[in-house]
Amino acid sequence: MKAKKTKNKGPRSHRKTDRRILRTRDTLGDALVALMHEKNFDEITVQDLLDRAGVGRSTFYVHYRDKQDLFLSDVEDFFENFSTALTRQGASTKRLLPVKELFTHIRQVREFYSAVVSAGKMNDVQALGRGFFARSIDERLQMAGLEIELVRRSAQAHALAGSFFSLLDWWIDKGMKADPSEMDELFHRMAWSGLAMR
Repeated sequence: MKAKKTKNKGPRSHRKTDRRILRTRDTLGDALVALMHEKNFDEITVQDLLDRAGVGRSTFYVHYRDKQDLFLSDVEDFFENFSTALTRQGASTKRLLPVKELFTHIRQVREFYSAVVSAGKMNDVQALGRGFFARSIDERLQMAGLEIELVRRSAQAHALAGSFFSLLDWWIDKGMKADPSEMDELFHRMAWSGLAMR
């Protein structure tokens, strides 16, 4: 789950996002992903990350509190990238989420996905994803000109984000066999039929 570093949160908010810092963050994120392919998340130490990334301890702690902070930062960046993709691409407002693109990506990184599940991190990942995707769906509904009161639109956006992750879980449980384009069509058909019944 790698994505470009686009924002800073929490204790990282004082960092400048120049190229060197982005490179350091990417290097540490890549090291974590590589290590998660080799061993359980709980077994990975900060020293393992430093050795793999070739980064000094003080540099690591300028950016992150611990390995969990690094992991969640990468997850946030990943979902930030995916949740804004449709708007950046100028896609039709009928598309609420990049379902096809995300399912395709998950299929390509299935080993890493399994490592995240094995590490017991999937709840953290999905909780962050639901928040990002709910905000994205809310914005896409606004862009589509749907006239729904603010609270109701927000509630529907959160429900649709949750439905997306339920659909993703089903797809993974069924061996990722269905084509991502079909899953995109299914999600959007269900989403818009539910919105039409408001």
